[in-house]
Amino acid sequence: MREPHLKIAVIGGGSSYTPELIEGFIKRYEELPVKDLYLVDIEAGREKLEIVGSLAKRMLEKANVPINLHLTFDRREAIRDADFVTTQMRVGLLEARGRDERIPLKYNCIGQETTGAGGFAKGLRTIPVILDICKDIEELAPNALLVNFTNPAGMVTEAVLKHSNVRTMGLCNLPIETKMQIASLIGVDVSSIDIEMVGINHLNWTTKILVDGVDRTDDILFQASGDSKFTMQNIPGFSWSPEFIQSLGALPCGYHRYFYMKEQMLQKQLEEVKTKGTRAEIVKQVENELFELYKDPSLAVKPKQLELRGGAYYSEAALNLISSIYNNKKDCQIVNVKNNGTIPCLPDDASIEVNCVIGSEGAKPIPLTTPMNPKIRGLLQIVKAYEELAIEAAVKGDYNAALQALTIHPLVGSADLAKPMLDDILAENREFLPQFDK
Repeated sequence: MREPHLKIAVIGGGSSYTPELIEGFIKRYEELPVKDLYLVDIEAGREKLEIVGSLAKRMLEKANVPINLHLTFDRREAIRDADFVTTQMRVGLLEARGRDERIPLKYNCIGQETTGAGGFAKGLRTIPVILDICKDIEELAPNALLVNFTNPAGMVTEAVLKHSNVRTMGLCNLPIETKMQIASLIGVDVSSIDIEMVGINHLNWTTKILVDGVDRTDDILFQASGDSKFTMQNIPGFSWSPEFIQSLGALPCGYHRYFYMKEQMLQKQLEEVKTKGTRAEIVKQVENELFELYKDPSLAVKPKQLELRGGAYYSEAALNLISSIYNNKKDCQIVNVKNNGTIPCLPDDASIEVNCVIGSEGAKPIPLTTPMNPKIRGLLQIVKAYEELAIEAAVKGDYNAALQALTIHPLVGSADLAKPMLDDILAENREFLPQFDK
């Protein structure tokens, strides 16, 4: 029996994204009756939590929605008896992200916060913290569902599945944004679009596109080739060539540019880091401007400028998922879940990102209608093997697993580069990686 009043804990509540989440809770209050909403952060994030918390309270008051908002630095208080726990955190803050982006560039490799050596470094820092949170959930809220939005989301989800007893799903805004981009491309409402997506987080392919139930994959792929819309806020929108898209037979996600256009993307990064700085430095400036806006006591809505931060449709994806579970909607959403044979070429205990039926029991992957072919399988298996090794390194502090993870990743791909890069990552992140001091 579902609870008539929900308690939700948001770990990383001082995030600049939080006003979008609050807006989502306001819009869905009738279907998602949240009684207590806890925004949790660490002491280093006190100022941001207080600023965001004050704005959130004004938003709730303006909307006349009776949600009790709590700001706290006591994670256990927030988690105790929660129905849902969401994570949207950045271990090491933007300063660590800046290092994640600069260290690979030093070796003439792509520096990106969720893939390659940069995503690897973030995973090493993040996975132990998430697993520590899971210990609190196991003790204090064993029936809660963990909805993870923290990157690298696929690796974090797999770590939780393998190393805890917490029910979890990983969530990304990329699938819902892809649907909206397709709708925009062909001039229809997004409700007309259904897609089949297969892969892992930030490495997924849209293999089927239905418009009002009609398969239009081929002609939409033709239109998409040469269109720069299909990317994310933080990824340059280089157009796919028609020949490449037609030969692939699927729509790659924005992050595929790092793999399929490696040289072009690296050159772009090297140029931009000299003129604009890293993406972390750009985001820091955007965040500073956002928090100045948030301080305005007359502001009681989510400011439009938040869209510049990236992560569009975050609350849409997060609250669609929570509402579908709470209301047992049994609708289709694309989330990160345990494979269990859905993608035959990957291990059963791997985290995958596919279409799932969402209900009160969680997420049930939908069998694929498009056969897995070598064009997708080859890259997918390599990156998944990297993720398995990176998770092992993060959990155990295993240097050898870390070295092999970086060596086989397509954005490094060299033992000669991997070892000095790994040593730099460990040295620059020492305060966040006690597992490697054993």
